[in-house]
Amino acid sequence: MFNPLRPWRHPLRLLRTIGFVLTSVPVAAIAFGTTVALLATAGGLLVTFILALPIAWLLFVVSRAMGHVERSRVDALMDVRIADPVPRLQAKGWLRRLGERVRTGTRWKEVGFHVARLPVDVVSFALVNAAWCGSLALMFLPAYVNELPGDSAKFWFFEITEGGGAALCAVTGVVGVLLIAPWITVGMSRTQLALAKALLGPSAEQEHVAQVTQLETSRVAAVDSAEAERRRIERDLHDGAQQRLVALAANLGAAREKLEHDDVEEGRTMVVVAHEEAKAALREIRDLVRGIHPVILEDRGLDAALSAVVARSPIPVSLDVAITQRPPAAVESAAYFVVQEALTNVARHAMATKAFVSIARAGDRLVIEVRDDGVGGADATKGTGLAGLRDRVAGLGGSIYVISPPGGPTTISVELPCGS
Repeated sequence: MFNPLRPWRHPLRLLRTIGFVLTSVPVAAIAFGTTVALLATAGGLLVTFILALPIAWLLFVVSRAMGHVERSRVDALMDVRIADPVPRLQAKGWLRRLGERVRTGTRWKEVGFHVARLPVDVVSFALVNAAWCGSLALMFLPAYVNELPGDSAKFWFFEITEGGGAALCAVTGVVGVLLIAPWITVGMSRTQLALAKALLGPSAEQEHVAQVTQLETSRVAAVDSAEAERRRIERDLHDGAQQRLVALAANLGAAREKLEHDDVEEGRTMVVVAHEEAKAALREIRDLVRGIHPVILEDRGLDAALSAVVARSPIPVSLDVAITQRPPAAVESAAYFVVQEALTNVARHAMATKAFVSIARAGDRLVIEVRDDGVGGADATKGTGLAGLRDRVAGLGGSIYVISPPGGPTTISVELPCGS
């Protein structure tokens, strides 16, 4: 259902959108002037060719830098990430690299963006500026109409004085502020974003190739993670419950022989030992099953499940779970095991005195952060469990960042996609 006040649902986002549109003009003017000047200079020097080469090189270098600036600006103000489609230079030598730049279509699209954006940004700036300033001026007209020359405001054929006319203008201004100006802002920002995506972002074919590559990487990571999990379960069964069950069978066999030979006291002692072995085997199997998928996670969610993990931690852990809506089961399970493995690493390797865990929903991503005050130096290549975390996260299309300088502290940040 269409909501006319939808832009006001997120006032801060609307304010950032206004800033995005209004700051576009100075950025576009600089980019347009620089690009056109370099293009004209390089074109004018083509008759000499040699003199045109350094200008052409400067054109592509400057265009590349301005493209990075615009992608960063779009990301910072609009929360839209435009992937960089320009391939890395492969040629050796200044002249060959210039030739590679000239032959790369995406670099020419960047140049075209800096030229084409100025008229779009100027029109957007003018419309947004007129919509907001005009609406605000009308809304507050009754407060200052008597201070204007002739105690009236003149609009072409109309002259507004204090009273009903000024009140009607105020109502019109309120409508403009609440409805017209926000939607004009949204529409102009979308137009600018569409142009930026078309000329600064990858083509449909490049996006398809990137998606296929990402899916292939995620599939391989998921398979590796599943295989590592299978080996862990097999190892835990072999080294733990299986050994206890073998000992249990041996003890029961020995107890039966004692009982058959009327050595009741010794047989009773062996049965007691076997009973303890059976209980220990049950505990290990229960812990193993909990490690595969804890029941509390399915029944009560991340907060309750991680509270149990934190309670078992040998070091104090502060837990903050700020999730109003439960994520998908696969994401919830991954988040649980990420925190569990991270805290295990802290306990085993960090020599920390305390740790902090926070989980929050940010748009369509679940953000997990685990921090400790330990010695730092965590390295995924040294068997500290970080490689397994990376594979598990990559299998869901997420990302993991580890900041762990020598001397600490260590921060593990994980982002998992969990739908809109």
